Amino acid sequence: MQTDVVETRAPAAQDSERVQTIRKVIEEIRPNLRRDGGDCELLSVEGNKINVKLTGACVFCKLASATLEGIQAKMVEALGEFVRVVPAPIGSRAGH
Repeated sequence: MQTDVVETRAPAAQDSERVQTIRKVIEEIRPNLRRDGGDCELLSVEGNKINVKLTGACVFCKLASATLEGIQAKMVEALGEFVRVVPAPIGSRAGH
């Protein structure tokens, strides 16, 4: 009879896996943003807050909030938990 094995991971390993998932989601949506002259980059992950920077045409696009909502929905789906995708303020040099 086989018993269930519960794997415990160090928080750092979980965070690393989580950040990899977040980066993967961003990489999946980047071609669509680039097609329209924009882009998105991950700045940081702080708990359930994912800080991103929209660049190029996304900066002044009227649909940027809809784009962020779409990115957030994909993040929630991929991670299986609620997260907030927060854009860096326009002109922010964070991450550079």
